[in-house]
Amino acid sequence: MRRRLEAVAMENIIVFAPHPDDDIIGCGGSIARQLQQGNKVSIVYLTSGDAGSLKHIKRRMVQIREEEARKAAALLGVSELFFFRNPDGYLEFKRDNLVKIITLIREKRPIAVYIPHSKDQVRDHRVTHELVVEACHRAAGPWFQECEGQPWSVGNIFGYEVWTPLQDPAYVEDISEFMEVKLDALRLHRSQLEEIRYDEAIMGLNRYRGIMTGEGDYCECFELLRANISIKRGAL
Repeated sequence: MRRRLEAVAMENIIVFAPHPDDDIIGCGGSIARQLQQGNKVSIVYLTSGDAGSLKHIKRRMVQIREEEARKAAALLGVSELFFFRNPDGYLEFKRDNLVKIITLIREKRPIAVYIPHSKDQVRDHRVTHELVVEACHRAAGPWFQECEGQPWSVGNIFGYEVWTPLQDPAYVEDISEFMEVKLDALRLHRSQLEEIRYDEAIMGLNRYRGIMTGEGDYCECFELLRANISIKRGAL
């Protein structure tokens, strides 16, 4: 049975994105809502999207896409960004990435994290999912001395949609009042919209989610991997 969660007050939130623009596509409206509620959002980019165009060399693409990410995040109101700069298209489940993510989780002590959902067809998206889920598990325990900070358990893990729509979403967020700013932020990723109109695609998906769930004009839907908040059972 699908589930909808009640809103819960949060403090620190971390969004993990495989590439610049995945954060906006998957949960840009939810980021804006979290900020409106007074919560602090940090965004972590596992790669800088250096494979995102054939028009520029990789070093130049890193510069372009990181600048686009900064502008888009600033438009939403996010100022704290982390760029891990793994090679785009070759993201690995490896020690260095785990250590950095665990350390960041222990430092920021987030109430919730957002990651791509587990069934996304893009490999970098799935690896991001696997890295963060494992890091959340490890960050909670008294292990791994190479990771700084004290143990911290992330209460809520949401899997967002980017390339592959969810078959059975468990959580719905009404983003109707934030849809315009979400699209404005996404359109700042100009290098990516030149070839593929992600803005039109996500507007259609969010509208579909709103209509089919009945929760709003535009909605973002999520896989729910962990929840420390009360649950309303019933059809979406």
